[in-house]
Amino acid sequence: MSIPHGRFSRQILFSPIGERGQAALARANVAIVGIGALGTALAHHLVRAGVGHLRIIDRDFVEESNLQRQMLFTEKDAEDSMPKAIAARDHLQTINSAADITAHVADLTWRNAEELLTDVDLILDGSDNFSVRYLINDTAVKHGIPWIYGGAVSSRGMTFTIRPGITPCLACLFPEIPAPGTTETCDTAGVIGPVVQVVAAYQAAEALKLLVGDTDALDSRLRHFELWHNRDGALQVAPSKREHCPVCKQGEYKHLHPSNPTDTAVSLCGRNTVQVSSASTLDLDRLEHRLSSLGTVERNRFLLRAQVDEQHRLVIFPDGRVLVQGTDQAETARSLVARYIGA
Repeated sequence: MSIPHGRFSRQILFSPIGERGQAALARANVAIVGIGALGTALAHHLVRAGVGHLRIIDRDFVEESNLQRQMLFTEKDAEDSMPKAIAARDHLQTINSAADITAHVADLTWRNAEELLTDVDLILDGSDNFSVRYLINDTAVKHGIPWIYGGAVSSRGMTFTIRPGITPCLACLFPEIPAPGTTETCDTAGVIGPVVQVVAAYQAAEALKLLVGDTDALDSRLRHFELWHNRDGALQVAPSKREHCPVCKQGEYKHLHPSNPTDTAVSLCGRNTVQVSSASTLDLDRLEHRLSSLGTVERNRFLLRAQVDEQHRLVIFPDGRVLVQGTDQAETARSLVARYIGA
């Protein structure tokens, strides 16, 4: 991709980037996992900075409650139930039409993580749960790809840059995934937009440093912020890996290669929704015809929504995923999917 100096002239004037760094950004290939609050802000920064190739991955669709903080989306996106990855790609292309942006409406799992994340220069964390982050960590460490962790909830945020072979990994910092219900989420504690932008700004700045090769400028600390009560700080992380880390010391990637990969129902924390996944694709045309007799059915080319009883609604994706809204019980969700879609 050629470099239009007019567009990037102010960035090129910034000496740590310059002409050479701008050319490196144009060649760069970055994956963003999760295109919600953090992910949309990250994608916005990178596309405007001239990153040439961007891969965005998200399993969800735009809802009205997203609009307060997920700044790429519009009311029309929510009205149309647009998949976040598609809506983000379309808006980003109007910002920088020269950028090569690919959108994957997909749930990042052990089945597809290596396919989606191993041919990139950098992975950015825009996800909202630790299971996905540990999966990113396994993939990144196994393949030697740097990634930048970020999280935001309430008025608090945190970020850390991970360079496999050089810095500790996520499992060094947090050996175990927090148990369900023990950590706050945006759906239980809320979140304000400014903290999202602060975390994304730090992540994006670290991304630019990595992509232009200015590794001496990288922040080796775990940064944390609390905006409402005006607190921020940084924890100095020991440069050595945790002695018994199963990931970066022992090469065990249990999230990428699970020993019991049979559970296909995952509760989406705080949303009273369970995602049920299968390896089979789903025919939305056929399901629209079948389910229309049960109640209200809404359809676009990416998904189908069907109210199957007073309490439950199914959101069906062609890749085999079904969001069962109205329950947080895996067995109930599986039963509803089996009843209305098939085993």
